[in-house]
Amino acid sequence: MRGITRGTWAAALTAVTVAAGLAGCTGGGGGDGKAAATSSAPAVVKACANGSFTWTGVKKTDRLTGVSAPEVSGGRTIRTTNPIERVYTPKPSVRTEGPSLSPAEVLFSLGKKIGEIDSDAATLADVTGDTWAFTDVHQKAPNLHNRFSEVSGPGETVQYAGVREWEGDFRYICPGSRPTTGHARNWTLDMQGTLSCDESVDSRIARQAARLSCDAGSRATRNA
Repeated sequence: MRGITRGTWAAALTAVTVAAGLAGCTGGGGGDGKAAATSSAPAVVKACANGSFTWTGVKKTDRLTGVSAPEVSGGRTIRTTNPIERVYTPKPSVRTEGPSLSPAEVLFSLGKKIGEIDSDAATLADVTGDTWAFTDVHQKAPNLHNRFSEVSGPGETVQYAGVREWEGDFRYICPGSRPTTGHARNWTLDMQGTLSCDESVDSRIARQAARLSCDAGSRATRNA
């Protein structure tokens, strides 16, 4: 993913039920015993391959994913050593209702909608060669380890990390059949920064970091 982040999800998963039955019978006399196992699962209705997406309510939110304990510089240049501890783990999510639709296709459409994916392909199935981490519903959260900075000046310094999350509601329409609706979420922009507890901060994730690590009443927390 390019270097760069919700809430109660109202959409329901497509239901798939599986019923399994096991029956055994043993023949009398010298007959061989036989066991029969049967299972049945209703066929999952799949969405068409040539449908179209419509997105509504698409929004972005910068989310704090990790923050360190404050470090005192004492007016000299230091290399920060306190580890960033995770406070939030971003995870891709696709919830659907209706005919089955590939999560990767949903994320591909969302990625195009927000400008994360630059492709002229109508669907992910039409793509040859290019790949995007954004379409992977199993994409891992950014690693928070080994993030060090050199800082100077008096006061306490806090390191923090974050991502930009995107989410929205979609409707996938196939000609002549029931639409698939749902909600999708994924993240972009692996962000990192430092703040001084003795100075004002202006970004959302910096304010959250200050609130968690700086002393109450410090300048960084006054507008947090």
